[in-house]
Amino acid sequence: MEEDSIKKYNAIYANGHFEQIELEGLINKGGAEGKIYKVAGKPNYVAKIFHSKQKSSSNRKKLEAMLHNPPIFPPNIKDGEEYVQIAWPEAILEDEKSFCVGYLMPLINMEKAVSLDHLMQKAIRKKLNLSEKYAYRIFAAYNLASMVTAMHKSEHYIVDLKPSNVFVYKENMMVAMLDCDGFSIKGEYDNRFPAEFVSEEYIYPEGMDLGCDEMGEEQDKFALAVIIFKLLNNGIHPFSGIPRKNDAVMLTIQERIEQNKYAYGLWPDSYQAPHPYSIHEYFDKKTLALFERAFVKGQKRPTAKEWKDHIWSLLHSLKKCKKDHNHAFFTSKGCGLCVAEEKFKGNISSIQKQMDAPQTLRGVEVKELSTEFIKKTKKEKIAQDNKIFAFSVLGITAYMLFFTFLHKMLTYVKGSVNILGISAQAIAASFIMIAVYKCLKILEDKIELFQNRALSYMLLAYALICMIITIIFINGVYLDIFSLSM
Repeated sequence: MEEDSIKKYNAIYANGHFEQIELEGLINKGGAEGKIYKVAGKPNYVAKIFHSKQKSSSNRKKLEAMLHNPPIFPPNIKDGEEYVQIAWPEAILEDEKSFCVGYLMPLINMEKAVSLDHLMQKAIRKKLNLSEKYAYRIFAAYNLASMVTAMHKSEHYIVDLKPSNVFVYKENMMVAMLDCDGFSIKGEYDNRFPAEFVSEEYIYPEGMDLGCDEMGEEQDKFALAVIIFKLLNNGIHPFSGIPRKNDAVMLTIQERIEQNKYAYGLWPDSYQAPHPYSIHEYFDKKTLALFERAFVKGQKRPTAKEWKDHIWSLLHSLKKCKKDHNHAFFTSKGCGLCVAEEKFKGNISSIQKQMDAPQTLRGVEVKELSTEFIKKTKKEKIAQDNKIFAFSVLGITAYMLFFTFLHKMLTYVKGSVNILGISAQAIAASFIMIAVYKCLKILEDKIELFQNRALSYMLLAYALICMIITIIFINGVYLDIFSLSM
């Protein structure tokens, strides 16, 4: 257990109440500002202890402003359990020397919550076993707009508003916010304690030349609209898209924001076309009009309350998709989610066909040019050639044996053959020789061994000699010759 985990601190509440608390154990190392600890005897609270005491005075003033001007959220209770929506400071923690070392805040059960960016991608939803119901994402957008509305009502600004900094409970999509001490906080007499961080891809165009300590409501309004767009449009960023020219300079998302490259508005953007799986064309007209105001230069951005009221109306006018019970849609145009999925399946099928098709280079398959393929092919060809050679030798042997013993085989039908006469026998022998010749010509084209003309001529000559001997033997001509010699 670390040193801080056994220390005691004084907790000072907004109403002046004072008590001593004791750290019980480290939960996590937290962010850049401090570590998070359990608190003995307070299971529903945790303590954030700053890494350094150097900003003790400024930290105390900011925390005091937060204690005296908290945002108001209606309690969220389900089955007797309250779901904490914001880790807002409830007491300042002092050490024995009266240095401000941190603050006490409600515990948010992170085992029941997930980062908002996990809700936007189908693959991640499936991996985390999150609901696929589109209405849940719209409800998450409503709860986020409600959260920001409450913050702005108290004149506090989140500034570093992005999906990874926002959490939602898996069961009810209620929003949970952490690290509130990094927000821009309104103090007394119009005094303000600035935000400490802001993230690219969510910075409003006019804020590019500003520091996060100069940002306020306009930054929140822009970032909120970006997150709502992503929740409604399958995680697609409103300033992402497909460049219209292949040789166009590839701009980052933040550069596109700075140059007002919004591709989903009433007028097409010259730099980029919408993302191919965007369903913005199926949004309600009022939704598109609000996004137009949020992202088009010169427009007045919608407030968080405008988004809250509009999304509430969307939730109560959603139409159920008959094809997929997880889908829902807004207008008579139909279900944009179904259209996007069909387009995605079609593209995947096309890509698969291209992958399955053999890749060629000058008419030769690319895979056939690899060293491994060439070695394998060569080995297979040698084995095949050896097999063909062996069969060829066996065939030649059988051929020669056949013609060698042809006269012996015809002995059993000698009488029938003799009836034909020598002339008919000679004609038959001629046809046999023609057939042998044609067979050898066919083998020349198919078997390398027979491409040797000398072998073919030798086999043909051998067959002819054997045929002559057979005719002589069958007809007893050799006996007549022998008697004449006597």
